[in-house]
Amino acid sequence: MGRALAEAFPAARRLFEEVDEALSQHLARVIFEGPEDALTLTENAQPALMSVSLAVIRVVEDEGGVDLSQRVAYVAGHSLGEYSALAAAHALEVGETARLLRRRGEAMQKAVPVGEGAMAALIGLDLDRARSVAEEAGEGGLVCAVANDNAPGQIVLSGHAEAVDRAIALAPSHGARRAIRLPVSAPFHSPLMAPAADAMAEALEAIAFAPPRIPLIGNVSASATRDPGDIKRGLVAQTTAMVRWRESILFMKEKEIEEVVEIGAGRVLSGLVKRIDREIATRPVCEPHEVEALLRDL
Repeated sequence: MGRALAEAFPAARRLFEEVDEALSQHLARVIFEGPEDALTLTENAQPALMSVSLAVIRVVEDEGGVDLSQRVAYVAGHSLGEYSALAAAHALEVGETARLLRRRGEAMQKAVPVGEGAMAALIGLDLDRARSVAEEAGEGGLVCAVANDNAPGQIVLSGHAEAVDRAIALAPSHGARRAIRLPVSAPFHSPLMAPAADAMAEALEAIAFAPPRIPLIGNVSASATRDPGDIKRGLVAQTTAMVRWRESILFMKEKEIEEVVEIGAGRVLSGLVKRIDREIATRPVCEPHEVEALLRDL
């Protein structure tokens, strides 16, 4: 992941070096070479994904000479991607963002002992029916909550492993086509992440945010802001709250956004956008040829 970017563009290479220096770690080596079990550790995966996204941004800005604040109406990111979006909008320095995501990953992993929490994707249910499943599965004092409202028919639940397994068993009777346990290490975006939210509140309090040059559509609010105080509160809240991605894309639609450019590894968000509104054009950008094509069009 990211190796081709670093080989093709000096600006991308410098970005990876900047993250390595901020974390006092050769994270770039893990990103490029693995091993996979080291890369997928939460404390590595979060700054790693940010690094790849921001490497693309650096190339567009530094080598392409593009002022994104003049070409982009909004930034948004899914979960940890909200931090990447803020760095792309120059509300945060890249080194600060890497350290915050390292702290976030560590705090999330420590919040719940391994094996006690779980997450599951429910396919074919709307938000109201998914909430009904979660409520029924959480009876008896267990936690089961909606973690991600990703797209019509794709909802993610999170909470105690026993409750999530119960939700998987209950989901077909509520109309789900499938219910799948996800290969994650913690119950993200659930009330069980409260200790991680406290840790992030402390970490964010020590950071001076600049107003983003491009308005941020927040995970928790599904609306746009440039207010640093609102942004900090949203970052703390999203640790335990539902990611309102479907509503975020609908907000963009209301604001007459015609194209969404997905910056960084993978194409998952582009697929979700298409499920939410097929009229919005999507464009994943990560590989060098995709970056070059974007620069030509900008």
